[in-house]
Amino acid sequence: MQKTIQKQQTRARRHARIRARVIGTASKPRLAVYKSNQAIYAQLINDETATTMAAADSRTIAGNGKLEKAKAVGTAIAEAAKKVGVEVAVFDRGGFRYIGAVAAVADGARESGLKV
Repeated sequence: MQKTIQKQQTRARRHARIRARVIGTASKPRLAVYKSNQAIYAQLINDETATTMAAADSRTIAGNGKLEKAKAVGTAIAEAAKKVGVEVAVFDRGGFRYIGAVAAVADGARESGLKV
């Protein structure tokens, strides 16, 4: 149990360091990624007004593996960004390492036309 709490605290510290530098605006929102054991989530956030502009998650997306679903989440968030009128976003990896599912979300968004 202690090791689990320590992992959560270190990820929270990493995320705080990232958030000190990464700020989303209306024209260039923050693409925040969170992954749990079951799903991966992505949001476009305007930090000036503290509002979510668009969101996507892997719970509603059909796919075989975690990476395939993560890439589909990136594609879905890019499509939602186009509907809102956003072409550029800053990437917030949420304290997670930029490999695997987190990188797949960014790659999927880039391939769908969102500049991250």
